[in-house]
Amino acid sequence: MKTAVRGFLVWAIAVVIVPSVLSAPKESLKVDRLVFSKLDSLGIPPSELCSDEVFLRRVYLDMLGTLPTKKEAEAFLKKSAANKREQLIEELFERDEFADYWSLKWCDLLRVKAEFPSKLWPNAVQAYHRWVRNAIYQNMPYDEFSRALLTSSGSNFRVAPVNFYRAMPNREPEEIARIVALTFMGMRTDGWEREKVLGMAAFFGNVNYKGTAEWKEEIVYFDPTKEFLHPETKQPVAAKLPNGESVVLSNDRDPRGDFAGWLIGSNVFSHNIVNRIWYWLLGRGIVHEPDDIRPDNPPQNQALLDFLAQELVNSKYDLRHIYRIILNSRVYQLSSVHNEKNAADEVNFSRYYVRRLDAEVLIDAICQLTKTTESYSSAIPEPFTFIPEKQRSIALADGSITSPFLELFGRPPRDTGYESERNNNPSAAQKLHLLNSTHIQQKISSNRQLLGLHYKKSGEKGKPKEEWLPPEEAVEDMYLTILSRYPTDEESAAAMGYINESGLSRWDSSVDLVWALVNTKEFIFKH
Repeated sequence: MKTAVRGFLVWAIAVVIVPSVLSAPKESLKVDRLVFSKLDSLGIPPSELCSDEVFLRRVYLDMLGTLPTKKEAEAFLKKSAANKREQLIEELFERDEFADYWSLKWCDLLRVKAEFPSKLWPNAVQAYHRWVRNAIYQNMPYDEFSRALLTSSGSNFRVAPVNFYRAMPNREPEEIARIVALTFMGMRTDGWEREKVLGMAAFFGNVNYKGTAEWKEEIVYFDPTKEFLHPETKQPVAAKLPNGESVVLSNDRDPRGDFAGWLIGSNVFSHNIVNRIWYWLLGRGIVHEPDDIRPDNPPQNQALLDFLAQELVNSKYDLRHIYRIILNSRVYQLSSVHNEKNAADEVNFSRYYVRRLDAEVLIDAICQLTKTTESYSSAIPEPFTFIPEKQRSIALADGSITSPFLELFGRPPRDTGYESERNNNPSAAQKLHLLNSTHIQQKISSNRQLLGLHYKKSGEKGKPKEEWLPPEEAVEDMYLTILSRYPTDEESAAAMGYINESGLSRWDSSVDLVWALVNTKEFIFKH
């Protein structure tokens, strides 16, 4: 009882001190109580609330995979409304980049790529990505989204969700069961007993495939004549749900529907997806790894996981409701700066955990602030993989299309569907590329406006003339564009001192300043 009271007091004090917490949805306040109560029981004080500047950049990157522009940063920082953070979250849901970025996350999970090992082929990749993106943009309920992927039949070009059954290393029922468990249950079947895997695989034993006269088109369908036989005994396998319940299958109905009905009604279905969303937004799952749910890997906070899962069900599987709860919570909005007593905490969410930007997000950010584009390549010939010049990396549909930068910075190959395929660990090669490569240097030199050169009306007849902004104004623009905040007085003085006293030309000193900001941890990491 004392622990619960202390945990409540931690939350209550936060509400009194921080006006923005007052406007948070009641469900977000419940998240705060559950997390802070656990922290209090462990004797771990949470960090302070992050500043508006930090929140702005963080929520743009976490929701859109995109930096705020200079104008967006200025507009938000000038607002004084107590609920401006909540308002911003609602605005970002409606941005095209929200659908682009979360399509990227889902396409990683669903292994969307044209070539080995999935071999979806380009036409199917485009159809599949478009369907996923539309589902996210239109906020399709998660139960409908999952049911479509699990039960659809038809042409892989015309019924896009059937590509779920094609984006697999092989199409045997056991492999299908393994991927279904990983994707929708967050479970790895490696540790399951063989009979448990086979019992689940029986629900997918009637999935069949046939080609058409159209190149690379394939029909996925329920084939009642197909039998799933035990690999050793060669006898038909009885269908059994992962919870041990036996199900009598009928030739009159597709057993995938039976499995989907059980799955969507199970706790593991809702637990898995809210845990993934928590992981995607905070960098660590309530169950971690997020695709390794099992009895001997318990949740860090069972009450928190249960609460979010029930909220998903109560909202009729509205995923944005879960995003909204988490993003508006004080837990999400904590500073990444540790205090004396939570420096060692890496699992209890006492602060926001710092992590490097995804490869696609990082190159898009560099291209955005330098007003440049990126080149991509693929083993698949055009026109199937033609990429428009201004295509952003977060909007790439096909995992087979890549670039040297994406490869270097750990973009996942989309071979397995594991979250660990994405490698966001910094390396020496990455640091050298950002520090010394002509690739980055040429991009920095491309945006004359970012360096401080602007066109102003001057001279005879008001003809536009390119002129340097005053150093103080140019430095402010650099910070707002690159770091989404104003420079401190100390930073501004140091930057202007470098421009005026380094002995370099205004051009070279400005290039150096932009280069220095791009190479800061503040730019490369989410914090």
